[in-house]
Amino acid sequence: MYSYKSRIRYSELDETGHLRLESLLDYFQDCSTFHSEDIGLGVEYLKGQHLVWVMSSWQIVIERFPALGEMVTVGTAPYEFKGFVGFRNFLMTDEEGKRLACANTIWSLLDTRTGKPVRPSDEMVKGYVLEPKLDMDYAPRRIQLPEDMVKQDAIQIKRHHLDTNHHVNNGQFVRIALDALLENCRVRQLRTEYKKQVMLGDVLIPYTKKLEDRRYVIVLKDEGDNICCIVELQEERN
Repeated sequence: MYSYKSRIRYSELDETGHLRLESLLDYFQDCSTFHSEDIGLGVEYLKGQHLVWVMSSWQIVIERFPALGEMVTVGTAPYEFKGFVGFRNFLMTDEEGKRLACANTIWSLLDTRTGKPVRPSDEMVKGYVLEPKLDMDYAPRRIQLPEDMVKQDAIQIKRHHLDTNHHVNNGQFVRIALDALLENCRVRQLRTEYKKQVMLGDVLIPYTKKLEDRRYVIVLKDEGDNICCIVELQEERN
């Protein structure tokens, strides 16, 4: 498994002094980016090939959020290619090697000129050495939408929401969803589905619902009522 070490920074903390959920997502996303860069299949390579990996879904399971100053190891490994789709695991552990969080992700490879999915080249398949699938409880990819969701205040997309692909970064979708929730919850699991790319100046309208089984669902729609992203949070049990 490709990995790097880091230390939890003050800028990454929530009000309790522990790593924020969206900062955990950033650690994982950075890890996959470092991996691709280090094997020569990073941002510039993709740009030269007119390709981009687009996130389809996240599932992150949290055992414990690390606190300020803790040393952590962040790792990632691809475990399957299926047509134009790639599957990748992530893992964060503490100094003793105990699991803090793990994740499963699904990605789609797109041609930036046509917007259509394409299979990874032989060079990419060779570079991304597949490893055994991580031991975790894999959730279904699809998130069920509840009825009677509550409309929240609209958000206009600014430049800080964008990444190098010039659309809203997948982590920024989660940040917007968490802000729309209007209450704090102790998250045990995050699931997301990404449906539609969102650009600078676009407007997202959040719809939220708290369910009886300690789940929260947030749907982010555009002004045409198209679903752009679905976020599900499973709260810790007391």
